[in-house]
Amino acid sequence: MNTTLHIFLYFMMFIILFLNLGLLQSGNFLHLNSDANTTTTLSNPKPEQAHFKHRKLMLHGECSKWDISISQSRYPTSGIPEFIVQIVNTCVTGCAPSNIHVRCGWFASTRMVNPRTFKRLSYDDCLVNGGLPLKSSQSIRFTYANSFMYPLEFKSASFC
Repeated sequence: MNTTLHIFLYFMMFIILFLNLGLLQSGNFLHLNSDANTTTTLSNPKPEQAHFKHRKLMLHGECSKWDISISQSRYPTSGIPEFIVQIVNTCVTGCAPSNIHVRCGWFASTRMVNPRTFKRLSYDDCLVNGGLPLKSSQSIRFTYANSFMYPLEFKSASFC
């Protein structure tokens, strides 16, 4: 029994290591980091196009803009394209960031997006989670429909 547990734990460590190094990918996923003005689609990327920036878990220290991860992928539908957005707080210590704003251009959707989840306030300024704190490892997910994918990028937040 003990040997099985050890094998399982080593296997999980192996998977986590490869995920952190970006060697394992899943599906057609777009990942945006707050320090990059570029987007990368991870479906069959060419080596020169693939650009991975992963946030490593911090066990000590303060939360910062690097702890807000924004990613989106296209949802396969007929008609108007739909996109799934996920915004995650990856910080494991410190207080939860609040009043999170995202650069979003003239974000609009033909499908209703709950304004308490994601709301465009003005050009290139969208509010996440109604301004409420995004707790450690908490994620906000929503789907929007438009003829193209909006580039979404971290803009600002209140960190305690």
